Amino acid sequence: MNAPHPAGQAHVDTSTSPPRLRFSGSWTLASYQQLLQVCLPLQDRVPAQALTDVSEVTALDTAGADLINRLCAPIPVAHRWPDSDALPSGRLAMLRLVAEARTAYGDPVPLQTRRTLLDWLAQIGQVMAGVGQTLVELLGFGGLVLATLARGLAHPSRWRMTSLSAQIEQTGWNAIPIVTLLTFLVGAVVAFLGATVLRDFGATIYTVDLVAFSFLREFGVLLTAILLAGRTASAFTAQIGSMRSNQEVDALRTLGLDPIELLVIPRVMALLISLPALTFIAMLAGLCGGALVCSLTLEISPTMFMGLLRTDIPVRHFLVGLAKAPVFAFVIALIGCREGFRVSGSAASVGSHTTSSVVQSIFVVIVLDALAALFFMEMNW
Repeated sequence: MNAPHPAGQAHVDTSTSPPRLRFSGSWTLASYQQLLQVCLPLQDRVPAQALTDVSEVTALDTAGADLINRLCAPIPVAHRWPDSDALPSGRLAMLRLVAEARTAYGDPVPLQTRRTLLDWLAQIGQVMAGVGQTLVELLGFGGLVLATLARGLAHPSRWRMTSLSAQIEQTGWNAIPIVTLLTFLVGAVVAFLGATVLRDFGATIYTVDLVAFSFLREFGVLLTAILLAGRTASAFTAQIGSMRSNQEVDALRTLGLDPIELLVIPRVMALLISLPALTFIAMLAGLCGGALVCSLTLEISPTMFMGLLRTDIPVRHFLVGLAKAPVFAFVIALIGCREGFRVSGSAASVGSHTTSSVVQSIFVVIVLDALAALFFMEMNW
């Protein structure tokens, strides 16, 4: 077994003119801490006119080359490592390469151990600037999709009905069981909680109105949109992102095909059809869950439940809830497809953008629902 090389040494030889900065021993990562102790006392003692001598260095790697070049910082890079027969060409090339890299990139910025108020404000500003940039890009992507859709409406022969029907099956038909189950259970919970509170006031009959108002105006479309934001937006991002990673989108452009028309329009149209239909199913399922609880706990029969629903609840509440579905569908499809096109060539990028599409979709849906609720309330709708 070979004995390890002794840790490196360095000293300034002032007996020559000009002075020489001599290095010896092993300058590798294994003895990095000892080398730091060697370099610290010499940092301010190296003259700019000194010559370097590394002929006695027994071992060298990039970590040692970086320390040597850091110690030689006062010496100009052009004169730091002249050609020498006493130094192997590979070692000389390493020293020169590290010196050029340090000149190009400089010293690494030290990590801050404490964050000041200005740092927090700067971080908040960066986040807000990122949100604004994301909003601008989303609006631009939405305009591109609408322009492509308008062009496609004028040319029915270019409609891709096979892709559209496949997307409707995936986004709509396959989502019916989970949407129905969830909204049925939420309707039952709302009815049970409403009955529990209203019983103290002797107004349990208004549980029907509570369930009807909540599901026709809000819960039906909101729960469905949130489910599709998690289920469909993520699928859109993963599908298009995988195509981006495999360079299939670039291949489509090479063939003269428009990726927006081929990949985005069928998904947007499918969700515009599926979400209103699923919202209607969610409203019915929520009302059925509320009717079941009313029948079991409040002795309100299904016939009486339907009679109260018909006499107390205007049709406009149903229309208000259903009118929000196409808006939510367009936004969810837009975010899912846009995040898919932003994927780079790695699996980690696919995962991060899929997560981002779900978060953005749910956030935007809830914000739009809140704004719509305020608008309809002010309009007395």
